[in-house]
Amino acid sequence: MGRTDVVLLEQGQLSCGTTWHAAGLVGQLRASESGTRLVQYSTQLYAELEAETGLTAGYKQCGGVTVARTEDRMTQLRRTAASAAAYNLDCELLSPEEAFERYPVMRVDDLVGAIWLPADGKANPTDLTMALAKGARQRGAKVFERVRVLDVLTDGSAVTGVRTDAGEIEAEIVVNCAGQWAKAIGAMAGVNVPLYSAEHFYVVTETIAGVHPDLPILRDPDGYTYFKEEVGGLVIGGFEPEAKPWVAPDQIPYPFEFQLLDEDWEHFEILMENALLRIPALEHTGLKKLYNGPESFTPDNQFILGEAPNCANFFVGAGFNSVGIASAGGAGRALAEWIVNGSPTTDLTGVDIRRFAPFNGNVAWLHDRVAEILGVHYEIPWPNRELTTARPFRRSPVHHLLAAAGANFGSRMGWERANFFAPQAPSR
Repeated sequence: MGRTDVVLLEQGQLSCGTTWHAAGLVGQLRASESGTRLVQYSTQLYAELEAETGLTAGYKQCGGVTVARTEDRMTQLRRTAASAAAYNLDCELLSPEEAFERYPVMRVDDLVGAIWLPADGKANPTDLTMALAKGARQRGAKVFERVRVLDVLTDGSAVTGVRTDAGEIEAEIVVNCAGQWAKAIGAMAGVNVPLYSAEHFYVVTETIAGVHPDLPILRDPDGYTYFKEEVGGLVIGGFEPEAKPWVAPDQIPYPFEFQLLDEDWEHFEILMENALLRIPALEHTGLKKLYNGPESFTPDNQFILGEAPNCANFFVGAGFNSVGIASAGGAGRALAEWIVNGSPTTDLTGVDIRRFAPFNGNVAWLHDRVAEILGVHYEIPWPNRELTTARPFRRSPVHHLLAAAGANFGSRMGWERANFFAPQAPSR
């Protein structure tokens, strides 16, 4: 947006944190129109990067197939198709046989149906990072690697700069896009950035007959899994129902560059079993490597954008819940609009940092919540769904009376609240 006095600080090398091991899926359709438009801008930007910078982002529009094993899931996919129509995004309902035509290496005899999203794509995260960085440099930004932020400087109410291991930098605006380190960076300015890292797994297979670069992305949410072509084989990852929280945000090792966590085949078993069910060829296909890298998640599965409510000119863009590659371009534009114009041009209430209260930053609470959040990605979004982990947290003095009266509790701002009352189930 014309601002050129911009400095980017990276404590290691670009993409060395959690970006380099990202799967790179770019699915355009989101739960809200503003989220969908955000990713649509990302895809537009990624497609134009090579012409502008001479570096490819490794972006390819290959389409995506999402399959349903149950009628309940198919109902959700029909709702997804209706949302796509409302957002003017191409989407087609498929029979199992039509899904097989799109993705001929999968088993379909247990499926109810599927949807086809032709605008879905995939990117190479490291190539994308380098292309974005070059484009930023071409427009005047300075990128400094091997510079670690040690403190955020404030005058008590507004940010004034940062102190690094290479000296201090005065700044009118500071933007915290530190990924899984964003909570620790926020704490330096007294800003609550609630996120916690979980271990996130995927495997890369040997080559498989019938797998080619134009093969769509496949999502099998009833089996918690996704599949992406890579060098003639498949990347197989997923969002298991119960995740493994990693270390507390203030205990992340330093340095932590281009590193993975220990393999855990037992934890990956539920994903592998479902992958074998969906792709029969995996029964006789070798695996190159199991990747286990940390990925940060927020308490409500929505990322964090915007200006901190208690520190003027301190902005945050973090906690992308495994959709960082898809959302990065649009999130960057939204932050630029927020900084230059005072607000974004779309409704981003659902991701605004101001939605969180201090208790959301409680490390023990976050640890328990993240175990559930990762699995929310592929859960059926039932109406009035309530999260169950890290509860109860706050209870009113009359909680026991409500419980005795047959209350069914939900949680709002940490308080256990009666959603409705029902008669006690008959004893057996």
